[in-house]
Amino acid sequence: MQNNDNQRKPSVVDTRGLRMRYGSTDVLKGVDLTVGQGEVVALLGPNGAGKTTTIEILEGFRRRSDGDVRVLGVDPDDGDEAWRARLGVVLQSWRDHGRWRVRELLSYLGMFYEPYRERVFDIDELIDVVGLTDHAHKRIGTLSGGQRRRLDVAVGLVGRPDLLFLDEPTVGFDPEARREFHELVRRLTGTTILLTTHDLTEAEKLADRIVILVSGRVVADGTAAELAARIAGKAEVRYRLDGEEHVLSLTDSTGYVRELFAEHGKAVEDLEVRRAALEDVYLALVRESEEVTA
Repeated sequence: MQNNDNQRKPSVVDTRGLRMRYGSTDVLKGVDLTVGQGEVVALLGPNGAGKTTTIEILEGFRRRSDGDVRVLGVDPDDGDEAWRARLGVVLQSWRDHGRWRVRELLSYLGMFYEPYRERVFDIDELIDVVGLTDHAHKRIGTLSGGQRRRLDVAVGLVGRPDLLFLDEPTVGFDPEARREFHELVRRLTGTTILLTTHDLTEAEKLADRIVILVSGRVVADGTAAELAARIAGKAEVRYRLDGEEHVLSLTDSTGYVRELFAEHGKAVEDLEVRRAALEDVYLALVRESEEVTA
């Protein structure tokens, strides 16, 4: 499934038939992926699906076995320093620059982008964007885990990248830190973002589109609502009537409920209509794809 809105946007990432083989093992088996300018796209999949390999190829860290790949109009295998300066990368783990202070580290890193970028982030503006203004002059070693993760994002953004990669950005976060990080990402309006995550709620909250990768193949591509519609034409309706519990799977749940109340009114108790959530969709698509490839 391909999202039509994405087709109308300039392409930032475009892969066709992307393949990666390690020895006799095919890790990627013809991945087609497009990310439009300004989109936030979440790449989901079980462990071993090929997410990390895909991202590393797009970042230019790993050479593919076959297929056509363009990132910002350039083959990553041929990307030079000017091309790399257009990318921002936030990895799962951060390096400990504990003796640096927040502002001085970002100022230092910003200098490396100046020969390649017309305009890098103003450091104080960047610190404000990631919510670290009150910590700008603190040593990094004194920051909390959530604050350090904000700094990771600032490091990825310092060159005002055209494309930002977020790899499992909230692993190990407590609920409050995760919520704060989600708010931070929402503030990056206009930045093209490709993120990998195992957190389905995170994907649904942050992403314009969700791409599901299973066994090295893209098995679904669309909004959360589009993916739900793909496998979930029916909704589960539960209710009690005259002491008896009823459970039905219906295509037109809205019409059924309307008729149910028209006929029985207040006699209907404990009504619940459950439509497929992203977790249901994800598990169903993974299960279906794994059965096909088994």
